[in-house]
Amino acid sequence: MRKLIVSALILAVVLASCAIYRPDRAIRVATGYVAHNVCSKTFVSGLDPQAVFSEAIDRKGIRTLRAALRYRLDRAARTVDASTLGLFASHAAFREGFGCVLIHGSQPPYLIRSDLEALKAAKTPPLLPEIAGPAAVEPADPALKAALDHAFEEPAEPPFRRTKEVVVVHDGRVIAERYAEGIGVNTPLVGFSMTKSVVSALIGIMTRQGLTSPSLPAPIPEWRASSDPRREIEVGHLLRMTSGLALDETNSGFDPSSQMVFLRDDMASFAVQAPLMAPPGTRWHYSSATTEILAKIIRDAVGGPEQTLAFAWRKLFNPLGMRDVTLEFDAAGTLQGTAYMLASARDWARFGLLYLHDGEVGGKRILHEDWVDYSAAATLDTDYGAGFWTNRSEHRSAVTRVRLGIPRDAFFAAGDLGQRVVIIPSQHLVVVRLGDSTDHTGDVRGFARLVKEVIAATGA
Repeated sequence: MRKLIVSALILAVVLASCAIYRPDRAIRVATGYVAHNVCSKTFVSGLDPQAVFSEAIDRKGIRTLRAALRYRLDRAARTVDASTLGLFASHAAFREGFGCVLIHGSQPPYLIRSDLEALKAAKTPPLLPEIAGPAAVEPADPALKAALDHAFEEPAEPPFRRTKEVVVVHDGRVIAERYAEGIGVNTPLVGFSMTKSVVSALIGIMTRQGLTSPSLPAPIPEWRASSDPRREIEVGHLLRMTSGLALDETNSGFDPSSQMVFLRDDMASFAVQAPLMAPPGTRWHYSSATTEILAKIIRDAVGGPEQTLAFAWRKLFNPLGMRDVTLEFDAAGTLQGTAYMLASARDWARFGLLYLHDGEVGGKRILHEDWVDYSAAATLDTDYGAGFWTNRSEHRSAVTRVRLGIPRDAFFAAGDLGQRVVIIPSQHLVVVRLGDSTDHTGDVRGFARLVKEVIAATGA
């Protein structure tokens, strides 16, 4: 009888744990990640789906499931389905010009009715001068060539580097670039969390136009009740990830941020329901969900999904001459500001040049006057600014990067698997690296070596 009681208690604990932690949701986060990334990298980037799938399942958190993960790609319908042996399935669909979207259930996603080609056909030339000709720029300096060789070389054993694109811009011109096989100067790749830096830039443009400000209360209707402590959350708290909301990100599949991105049709509506766990401005924790709330603020301020797209192209991409860009939206029509902008390395470099030039291009101010310094200033005791990571901090990670060769004044957009755009004002440099590193740091040492060798080669 005692053994029976103990067994029953153990079973009860297991069932209760499953009810609370919902491992099925965590597994569906994994299948959602695979479906979305195979879809985007196949139909937007033009990469080989099997190669994409192999790389997608070779990452921390998904490796434990990779023996059971399967995908099915339908080129005619332009969809991707992923599952674990037929269970916990996720479905992603491609929409011409707007990338891929995860669809949960039978409700069709919001249909964006924008003439994308008309938006790209700017009435005036870009404000930013051209940074290179149509062909890839081969480095003239042997030291620069060696720097690229090192950036692309693979170690004999994991973790692998898997660099796809590198672009080096010095004094406003590309001086060196290289692309992996099957990838060219116009190939857009997923920026992952570098998309957060773009959302920050859009907020910076809106701040200049008087549409918002970091010091204003976040305009979220669900938080407006006089008794709701979330009414104290400011736009700046969301930018700096100090909102105090219970939206911590761990990339475990169990955390609310991961489940928001891969399990929810309306990501922002899910995020704004989170309760407060700390007073706004007092606690920092990385959270994609707070950036998605900013995407909702942008959408509401400019008037909707189509207006969001037009705002991004007219106020940011066209002035910078960015052409190979795809913005993805969730099924509710809100910009997927957490992770899913795709762009070529040259376009990511153009974005970096806006910040290198202190928010001005061609003599015209794009960002609010102090936006670049605001973005690069460290938050609390971290090395995170406002949508950017920064070396302008005493945090151990910033100190380590400086020691490795990335200058003290540098700040950068960063995304999963080692996506980076580093801006170094003192060296007049922007360096872009895109790829699929399996190192848990995104191969920060390899990237630091690239930056250090580029600085040595340019004599900057």
